Amino acid sequence: MIGRTGRWPKTDHSGGIEDAALLILEWLGEQGVNAMLRVDAERLAEGRPSWTFVASGGPLEVGMRADGASAELCLSLAVTRLRELGVDVPL
Repeated sequence: MIGRTGRWPKTDHSGGIEDAALLILEWLGEQGVNAMLRVDAERLAEGRPSWTFVASGGPLEVGMRADGASAELCLSLAVTRLRELGVDVPL
């Protein structure tokens, strides 16, 4: 992150991508991207993928959405999709 040295914590990379969720969201905001990670209790109760990540704006020409059964899967799919759309998420 530019201008904020020492802000990135030392993370245990074996802990999964969800450990970095807030850092990803904050970095996206700094790039002008509006983003949100959400869990839907009704979909969880129905056994459907309950986690959703949405993003729009900034360098994204169109909005994007990723759904997953866990926070880790949802964020992994979202980061992959963001990279396909040209947003090089630093993770």
